[in-house]
Amino acid sequence: MKEFIRYVSLSILGQLGISCYILADTFFISKRLGANGLTALNLAIPIYNFIFGCGLMLGVGGATKFSILKGIKHSRETDEIYSNTVILTILLSLVFVMLGLFGARELALLLGADEATLEMTTTYLRWILIFAPVFMMNAVLQCFVRNDEAPNLVMFAMLAGSFANIILDYIFIFPMQMGIFGAVIATGFSPVISMLVMMPHWLKKKNTFHFVKAMIKRKNVMQITSLGFPSLLAQVSGGIVMIIFNMLILRLEGNVGVAAYGVVANISIVVTALYTGLAQGMQPLLSTYYGVDDKGNIRKTMNYGQITMLVISAVIYGILFIFAPQVTDVFNSEGNQVLQKIAEIGLKLYFTSNIFVGFNTVSATFFTSVEKALPAHILSLLRGLVLIIPLAFIMSALWGMNGIWMSFPVAEAVTAIVGFFIYLKIFKTFSA
Repeated sequence: MKEFIRYVSLSILGQLGISCYILADTFFISKRLGANGLTALNLAIPIYNFIFGCGLMLGVGGATKFSILKGIKHSRETDEIYSNTVILTILLSLVFVMLGLFGARELALLLGADEATLEMTTTYLRWILIFAPVFMMNAVLQCFVRNDEAPNLVMFAMLAGSFANIILDYIFIFPMQMGIFGAVIATGFSPVISMLVMMPHWLKKKNTFHFVKAMIKRKNVMQITSLGFPSLLAQVSGGIVMIIFNMLILRLEGNVGVAAYGVVANISIVVTALYTGLAQGMQPLLSTYYGVDDKGNIRKTMNYGQITMLVISAVIYGILFIFAPQVTDVFNSEGNQVLQKIAEIGLKLYFTSNIFVGFNTVSATFFTSVEKALPAHILSLLRGLVLIIPLAFIMSALWGMNGIWMSFPVAEAVTAIVGFFIYLKIFKTFSA
């Protein structure tokens, strides 16, 4: 129980720090640039999901295998897994950099930017893509350092990056009047600061992973990407859903509707961070226990995790339901009554999904941690692509904005039902 509380609490705090990267941008941009700035940000955010998702895939996949090997004392293999993960991260991040340098404007148009938002959307996209290497490497290092028994350091690194982002956002957007360019530069500097905070881990003798000269092995690539794929899919599907929602909402309510969705989507990033933090805090424990075949502690960890998830879900929904007007007002600097009304209703409907999102996130991590990648892939595909996209089109056609808001909880609920039966079947195999 003590280890569970330590890892999970520190992981949740750290993930909240990362979620504040975009939330800080949302707050300051809404205050300075109003509804059009908020719309431009919301059009560009899905690309951040793709970048962060790739980093998380490699980090979670590599660190999960690292934990399993570490539990059975395979030191050479752990160094090789780490080295291959770093090289893959560098290579993949360069693809994003090239897209930022040569395709940002075309991408902005593809995402739905119009004359009022094109310049701001293009600027944000260009620089968020150029900063992809540091976003991705930061995600990888956080996963490895956390799994190397240093969750405290990771938490401090995440919080330092988040705090720096908030301060730099304010300085760049207000005193220096750099607009949305200032926001994205502040966000890009934040993971750099986070990585600097983690650097002392490599100076300690307790560090059990090192970069070595190692050829990229097909087996390692397959293991890393397979174990990390659910994390990638969760982030990428979130980005795809945002793109689809933006398109549908533009038709129904225009830029103001997308700005209102921006409020809901960015609160969702914070809520999702709570569940991601819970799951990632559990992951090193589950993988280590699995590596040494400690079935009793696997069961205990999962039971603690599900109870924690239920408490988080109830508390968050209660807060958002009661304080929906106040939460919306924080991001509605122009006092736009249409935006206010759409966002308030959205908060109350969209976040009925909380308990299902929490269960699906924790379950997928459990499957990955015990090397049952296929069930995790099934859950990720169901919730991220197979269900949500057709539901969004059908329900928006039938019930307009309310249909869009409810398509998310319905998709998560159906996925949770499927996941529950898979979870019971696999969980029974870990009876003490």
